[in-house]
Amino acid sequence: MQEELVGRLVREVPEVEVVYRPELLPIPQFDCDHVGSARELTPEQLSEWRMHLSEAQIAFEFDWNEPKKWRENSPNLRWVQAAQAGVGARAESYGHGAGQVQITTAAGVHAKPLAEFALAGLLNFVRQLPELEHRKNIQQWNTGPSNTLFGKRALVVGAGNIGRETAATLSFMGVHCDGTTRRGKDLGEPFERSMPLQECDLGDYDIVVLACPLTAETRGLYSRQKISAMKPGSFLVNLARGPVLDQDALLDALETGRLGGAVLDVADPEPLPAGHRLWRAPNLVLSPHTAANVSAENSRIIDMLIENLRRYLTGEELINVYDPERGY
Repeated sequence: MQEELVGRLVREVPEVEVVYRPELLPIPQFDCDHVGSARELTPEQLSEWRMHLSEAQIAFEFDWNEPKKWRENSPNLRWVQAAQAGVGARAESYGHGAGQVQITTAAGVHAKPLAEFALAGLLNFVRQLPELEHRKNIQQWNTGPSNTLFGKRALVVGAGNIGRETAATLSFMGVHCDGTTRRGKDLGEPFERSMPLQECDLGDYDIVVLACPLTAETRGLYSRQKISAMKPGSFLVNLARGPVLDQDALLDALETGRLGGAVLDVADPEPLPAGHRLWRAPNLVLSPHTAANVSAENSRIIDMLIENLRRYLTGEELINVYDPERGY
């Protein structure tokens, strides 16, 4: 986190003692890098880091050094504010269970950048940008009709912050958006209709957007059967996590030309190894899980952290509390 943003935190919530020691953290590769390159600490630095862990009640992000040893290293820890929206897999792997340490996510922070990415990827195909680039390169001036997003139908699987923002963005472009719900709840605007995924006729949609969290229930949710049921020439967008989607089935559909294209911010596995089929897939826009890494991200996370700190100090319910039973 940049020093000026930490300074804002100190000024706006003076009741909290803030420990800011970036020289004890991984080295960020860009402004909103919350992983970074691991740093080799000296024995003295490691001792200092462990001292801070042992005293802290609140942590911004999980311990980068020994995240699975939080019970031993952080006996006073009460709350972790994560920098990600989807923390379920990490929290589970680190051994965080119900009622031990409260975890809050960054849900909502990444919604607009991801909606922009979805729109950009879809416009790439619908407005035939690769074909226009090809014609420019060969100096070919062809006239003829083009396509538009206006009037198309989209199904958004997962109606949280990211799904809603994507639906609102597509709706602005004239796309009719439906949303899926687990329990028959009416999602309201920007969705025109709300229904369980199993009741959707996927052949009715020109676009399917995956924006659900990765949980035991959603792993493999968008199966080969569902991809096969999609309208020929339609588009699939994955803003969720790689394992939500049957990636091999998607690749088959792209390679045979059954789908018009796919827009992925995620893959399975990550990082994607050299030689993987996904690198060679036709009609694919692929981001290395960086579509939400924008310069404004940290400022918005600090806004959320400040609000949550004020709530924590007054005993109010925190924003974006992670539920281990639901997985998000």
